[in-house]
Amino acid sequence: MNAKRGYVPEDERNFSISALETMRTASRHINYLINEGYDLKSASTFVGNHFLLSERQRLAIVRSLATKEQLETRMGKTNENGAEVWVDGFNMIITLEVLFCDSILFTCMDGTIRDLAALRGTYRIIPETTDATSMLLDVLLEAGVESIHILLDEPVSNSGRLKALIADIGEKYPFTLDIQIRKDVDHELYGKENVITSDSVILDNCKSWINLTPKCLEKYGGHALKVWQE
Repeated sequence: MNAKRGYVPEDERNFSISALETMRTASRHINYLINEGYDLKSASTFVGNHFLLSERQRLAIVRSLATKEQLETRMGKTNENGAEVWVDGFNMIITLEVLFCDSILFTCMDGTIRDLAALRGTYRIIPETTDATSMLLDVLLEAGVESIHILLDEPVSNSGRLKALIADIGEKYPFTLDIQIRKDVDHELYGKENVITSDSVILDNCKSWINLTPKCLEKYGGHALKVWQE
């Protein structure tokens, strides 16, 4: 397996300058349709076929867009920081692994940073996992967080190994670190305050959230592509 998280060789073609221009045009059509009540998947299939977009191009657009209603809801629940936070573990660690692998990241309409690393229940620790975990904890420390709950999905492979790695790295930090392996992390985070994730379903259901990944991107000096246009 390729250890470079979130990367496939075709990405150089899929996200070239000319390809991004086409994607932004397509995204404008999809954005119009979803705001008129059309299903996102159906709209992306229809428009994607018209513009001959690849599956990864379509996925990047789908992950980047949100309806006006969704944006209003998400923006109304953002917090800058909090003493106690709840972290969607795999969601955050994987995105930061992609960052340290210098693979493609996307800046999305709701301000989050997302990736294309679709692991679908299969996960393995890579050399960048340590850097990703340290980055996450460093940024939380700088934000003045006192208590961190990191939730990991039990059905995902190697969740126990990742828990052990996070616990080992976390020993040098002064805050309270609680790492849990749960069967349904999404539902565990519904209704929570100060949730840290880029998962759109969780963002729509939590009480409040902190958009942490852009701070990590800035700290690392990374870059995220913009594939959408209003």
